[in-house]
Amino acid sequence: MKRQNRSVITEFILVGFSNLGNLQILLFIIFFVVYLTTLMVNATIMTVIRLDRSLHIPMYFFLFILSCSETCYTLVIVPKMLSNLLATNPSISFSGCAAQLYFFVGLACTNCFLIAVMGYDRYVAICNPLNYTLIVSRAACMQLVLASSFCGFLISVVVNVLVFTVPFCASNRVNHFFCDISPVIKLGCTDTNLKEMVIFFLSILVLLVPFVLIFISYVFIVSTILKISSAEGQRKAFATCASHLTVVIVHYGCASSIYLRPTSLHSSDKDLLLAVTYTVITPLLNPLVYTLRNKEVKMALRKVLSRYSFPKTV
Repeated sequence: MKRQNRSVITEFILVGFSNLGNLQILLFIIFFVVYLTTLMVNATIMTVIRLDRSLHIPMYFFLFILSCSETCYTLVIVPKMLSNLLATNPSISFSGCAAQLYFFVGLACTNCFLIAVMGYDRYVAICNPLNYTLIVSRAACMQLVLASSFCGFLISVVVNVLVFTVPFCASNRVNHFFCDISPVIKLGCTDTNLKEMVIFFLSILVLLVPFVLIFISYVFIVSTILKISSAEGQRKAFATCASHLTVVIVHYGCASSIYLRPTSLHSSDKDLLLAVTYTVITPLLNPLVYTLRNKEVKMALRKVLSRYSFPKTV
């Protein structure tokens, strides 16, 4: 343990996968392939939305921002995780740990709010279609995105202050593969119950409140859809919500199982598996869900590919 004087820690050791021995090489290969695929799929989604004018509507504007945020989110966690899988000393500096936690929490909170905003967009589109363009205007879209980002990173500032004002004098070994809230704050050598209660309250604000709002919006959405007379109209309306609902369940489900539990109920092995899911798998799953389950995106992708892959011969 590197110290200055007696109690100032200058680095943390990330011991998340260190007990797996030679399996770390296999994990490196798997995570590296998933990471490259995530970058490629998100870049494809953003490119298609940017190039195809038929997707220049609020729903896909929010999807573009979510894909961009998910890409940044993986950049904060995965490259360092990959390098540590090959390192004999999987460490991160104190300032690097604080920066990683700041951007991780900020982007994760932003994603939660963005998914809630996308639910609001679906609610207005289905329940109030005549005023849709007026309510969800370009200015309103920008304001909602900026508000999501501002709130997300404001919460992250509060969390970072709570975590890194704790005196670390017991150990510098973080039982995780990145600097997450609970594994880091556990290293404090003072009573952190009050700080953990504040962080738990913020978790409720970020996860439970948006989820409840999404649930209420879908109650109104389903009620409106059931009033549609034609079966084809109902099918199309449900289809526009299916991708978003899938992302909601996966995203909020994984995050809630970690951050809406008391610290005393945390299990390092289960938490590690869940953390891999929401840091590595979910950023890949979200764009795939929107691509595979959305006819408009698939049609736009075919058009873009045909336009740029097969130029007309003179």
